[in-house]
Amino acid sequence: MQYSIGVEYALHCLVYLIDNPEDSPLGIKELSFFQGISDTYLSKIFSKLSKAEIVSSVPGVKGGFKLAKSPDEISFWDVIEAVEGPKPIFQCKNIKDNGYFYRENCCSAPPSCTINLVMLSAEEKMRDFLRSKTLSWLNDELDRVLPEQIREDTRKYFSKSDI
Repeated sequence: MQYSIGVEYALHCLVYLIDNPEDSPLGIKELSFFQGISDTYLSKIFSKLSKAEIVSSVPGVKGGFKLAKSPDEISFWDVIEAVEGPKPIFQCKNIKDNGYFYRENCCSAPPSCTINLVMLSAEEKMRDFLRSKTLSWLNDELDRVLPEQIREDTRKYFSKSDI
């Protein structure tokens, strides 16, 4: 299992939006330059975040993006689902139905696959954990683990960036 790097970029960029003043949205060019990625790629990610109502776009020359709701209300899972889509990680193909006894009509296959049930249960536990981690939690955690100067410099960068 692997999530795309788009999830990581989304989470990083959303953290930068937390401390940004409501009347000063951040533009894709600022965010993409800071991350070292193309603005086209980041625009695609933000389009998905906007569709999921995680961010809202502000039109105009001084437009950009801001959080559409409180960082307490945006979980890691919300971001993952917005970027990756709602499809389950494990895709059961019911290969049990191709087993020898079932092919030969000796007996009928059980209605549900035990392997699929276990995988879906594990995935639900992971989703629950990711739902428990919010952008507010991430912001607090970054304050705890990163040097204060880096956090301060990042906030300053976005507060006066003219890219």
